[in-house]
Amino acid sequence: MDSSVPQRAWLLMAAGDKRGHGGNAGYDDQYDAHYSWDSNVPNYSKLRVGDPVALWDKERLLGISVLEEIEITRGSKLLYRCPACNTTRISERKKVEPRYRCMKCRYEFVKPLVDIVEVDLYRGRYDAAWVSLDGLFDQKAVRSYAVNKGDINAMRPIDWAAFGNALIAKGAGRAVDRVAARVDNSWASSRGLPMAPQGFMQSLVRVRRGQRHFREHLLAAQGNLCAFTGGAPSQVLEAGHLYSYAQVGTHFEHGGMMLRRDIHRLFDDGMLAVQPSNMRIDVAPTLERFPQYARLHNQPLTLRLRDEQVDWLSMHWREHQLMHLG
Repeated sequence: MDSSVPQRAWLLMAAGDKRGHGGNAGYDDQYDAHYSWDSNVPNYSKLRVGDPVALWDKERLLGISVLEEIEITRGSKLLYRCPACNTTRISERKKVEPRYRCMKCRYEFVKPLVDIVEVDLYRGRYDAAWVSLDGLFDQKAVRSYAVNKGDINAMRPIDWAAFGNALIAKGAGRAVDRVAARVDNSWASSRGLPMAPQGFMQSLVRVRRGQRHFREHLLAAQGNLCAFTGGAPSQVLEAGHLYSYAQVGTHFEHGGMMLRRDIHRLFDDGMLAVQPSNMRIDVAPTLERFPQYARLHNQPLTLRLRDEQVDWLSMHWREHQLMHLG
């Protein structure tokens, strides 16, 4: 496992409305794209852009990724409290009356007190690097990698080194590599998140400096064209680097191609590559069962390449052929 991956990482319990308990109204998670929390939640301010995350739903592992953006807004949260001791540590029961029970003072009651509090609302996005690992680990295995044994918080630190090695042992090394390639240690070592003034939005984004101009340059030069599949709306096209931007840190003028989003991800993983000998597309065997990708094999690219692009594609081939193309 890549030793550059920081130890700090997070296990996030994402179960949509199920993540709400008797004391709150739940969250609007879309577990393969974003995760929501607020300033009443333990560890709320500790997550950073660049942190690896693992998502689970109390029963099984869902997938892993890297936080790419954390958006902070000011808002309200609906809380339900125990009428006896005022805590939010209450449980809602479906088959027992009275319906509610306080987990702190054990008081049973029909209706909780309703309270509205002002909080900072957080939304972390991580869809760019998301890898589904649905069911690879059961809940017992997932819990075992928490840094603090017995931790019941929805957001808890996870031992990323041990967890990553376990994923590799389960055959998910490519997923670990994807996360490692997107971890930004300079972001990960930053301290503190800015608090959002009331009524305003503030966010931390792992920004690739010049990325917008890089995309505009490629789009102007290439048009609405995915280099592998042909014409596509600009909304689904991304500026794909032909090299690891995380390692190089520079946008080379002819160091990219416009790629459809799914093609971009497969290209980054080396599952789609370009053979240097004939500049034709090579499709990894694991994609052969998917017709939309299998038919790309041995097809020419849909744009005329510059010499610099040929050089970068040849390097990409050498980097990935042993790992993914057998």
